[in-house]
Amino acid sequence: MMGSENEAVSEMQMRQILITKAGTPDVLRVVEAPVSEPTVGRVRIKVAAAGVNFADVMGRLGLYPDAPRIPYVPGYEVAGVVDAVGEGVDAGLTGQDVIALTRFGGYSEYAWVPAIQVFPRPARFSVEQAAGFPVAYLTAYATLVALAGIKHGEHVLVHAAAGGVGLAAVDICRIFGATVYGTASPQKHDFLRERGVQYPIDYRHQDFEKEIKRLTKGKGVQIALDPIGGHSWTKSYRSLSPGGRLVMCGVFSLAPKPNRSLWAAIKLGLTIPWLRFNPISLTSDNKGVLGLNIGKLWDRQEIVRQWVDQLVAWQDNLNVHVDRVFRFEEAAEAHRYMQERRNIGKVILVP
Repeated sequence: MMGSENEAVSEMQMRQILITKAGTPDVLRVVEAPVSEPTVGRVRIKVAAAGVNFADVMGRLGLYPDAPRIPYVPGYEVAGVVDAVGEGVDAGLTGQDVIALTRFGGYSEYAWVPAIQVFPRPARFSVEQAAGFPVAYLTAYATLVALAGIKHGEHVLVHAAAGGVGLAAVDICRIFGATVYGTASPQKHDFLRERGVQYPIDYRHQDFEKEIKRLTKGKGVQIALDPIGGHSWTKSYRSLSPGGRLVMCGVFSLAPKPNRSLWAAIKLGLTIPWLRFNPISLTSDNKGVLGLNIGKLWDRQEIVRQWVDQLVAWQDNLNVHVDRVFRFEEAAEAHRYMQERRNIGKVILVP
């Protein structure tokens, strides 16, 4: 009987979204693959929803150095139900509603994840909210709390404030009673004010550095979160007060178009402030520069679990805003929607 059940499992098929080659969103394809048993220390999750992140876009463009060799299944985070466990894993996890950090492989009807990267789904979150929770809120927590050491009442500049990480950062800033300056396109400003951004800044028509100096009467902010890259890092650094901390957490400017742009890469290289961020300048300016790649911390799960535990403890003060939900067949449109900066909050894929 056991043998026939294993055969049935081996014959199961699932759908996955595959990056077939580097390029525009249209290189994403829905394919079928066999469903296998989880190996030692892993669980198999029947995925109900998967979060879309900018790292997925960068991987699709062939610009993400940590990604597997193309073709591969992208996806950093999922929500679903554990439907099988491997050797060495508590069988009590079976049937549990969970969220998980997948580090690739999340755009799939089933995901195989180390048990240590699986967490109970926060009770107040819908399955779509849960799928959009791990990466955005861990990134915001790592940048603001773990790296920048945010203190009550500080002034914080959040770039791309209406994105998933941006809104997560705004939520955490609100917990600390911080004053938030958020860059976003003007049609998103009313939403940001409702979320607690005291000073939305129109990055398309305003010089955010000048606006920060004007709004703070020349004092600057204590923390700047900048996922834009290039010249924006320089301007964010100059927007800091003495004792201020710049946290670089992405390079959105590397992907301004649906396809890979050689000019964008050259421009980014030319505008990175290599000379500004050196020990002599930092010492003289009394400022700090930090960097975060949350994907590099997946193997430091003792740290990540502490962060998740704190975020879950704060869940009543966190509001994962899901902008749009796309079906697997609409994955290309989901990527296009995000890359064109149309989203407010998280973009989610459902099988």
